[in-house]
Amino acid sequence: MARLLVVGLRRGLVLARWCARAGFDIAALCDPDAELLAAASAEFPTARTASSWQELLDAEVTAVVLANDFDAHTEPALAFLERGVHVLSECAACVTEEEGRSLVEAAEKSPASYSFAENYVEHPHVRAIGGLVADGEVGSVELIECDYVHGLAPQDIVAMAGDPTHWRGRIAPTAYCTHTLSPVLDVTGAWPVEVTAHPVGPSERPMAVVLATQLSTGALALTRQTFLQGEPDSHWSWLSVRGTRGLAESLRAPGDAAWSVRLRNEPWANGGSLRDEIYPPQRTTLYGRPVDPAEAGTALIVEAFRRTVTEGAPPRVPVRPAVAASLVGVAGARSLAEGSVPVPVPRVAEW
Repeated sequence: MARLLVVGLRRGLVLARWCARAGFDIAALCDPDAELLAAASAEFPTARTASSWQELLDAEVTAVVLANDFDAHTEPALAFLERGVHVLSECAACVTEEEGRSLVEAAEKSPASYSFAENYVEHPHVRAIGGLVADGEVGSVELIECDYVHGLAPQDIVAMAGDPTHWRGRIAPTAYCTHTLSPVLDVTGAWPVEVTAHPVGPSERPMAVVLATQLSTGALALTRQTFLQGEPDSHWSWLSVRGTRGLAESLRAPGDAAWSVRLRNEPWANGGSLRDEIYPPQRTTLYGRPVDPAEAGTALIVEAFRRTVTEGAPPRVPVRPAVAASLVGVAGARSLAEGSVPVPVPRVAEW
């Protein structure tokens, strides 16, 4: 049984539970918050505990989940990869190009693997649209749009993102782009080439941005993040793909219908008759029981990580796409600072 260390126990505790269901032995837990650490320890009483990941570098573990602060993943990822420990890292692979280059080099040199815990590529609506694109139902992708938005009240936004000591107060408004860019790259098989970031609203530090990213295939990606009204019920995510033969998009609908996907082909592209069909949500079953759609992405990413660690399967989202998606946010921050000018994204595929 693979022994697992979990670093960061807010989001990390959710991942730890799924990892336990997948068959991992939760062997070590880490968080600087003593209350979080105590609560997690009560749930996994045999796990070794520590307040910092550095204290656990000598832990006898096969793999590590990094769910600590958004902007603090590269350093522990490098340290554990060097020790031959498989890494599953969440949200941002890196926050600078230098970090990204170091991570790619380390991951490709290590006997262990690097996986990106980007659960949005495995959400039901994204999988359904990816399948339609792969089957040629929309033709060549020309425009792809993706939202990751939270419709919070103003006071809640200030409480979450207005604290400069919290990671949300430290990161650029463009940084948290992986929940949109990773699905874009996954569905299209493309790489980001150039990004232009536009602020939403008059604030000096906007709480929402729109990114226009040119892709290596020639397609354009328009992505919207983070604090905007109109929160999608499909776990804050909406995806739309327009191609040379049709449209595939998730529904802007309440409840379970938000996971459904619409496919439309005009008569000229469908033998003379209009095709406008709704595909119900894909159902996910793991470990003998159904998985709620909002949890499906996380469950499937964890299961993919298990296969990578125990069977040698390729990572579901490997290091280069992870770094590429993260560096769109870095380049976007520069675009925003320079008045929404186009900024090249490092060509991670060519490193």
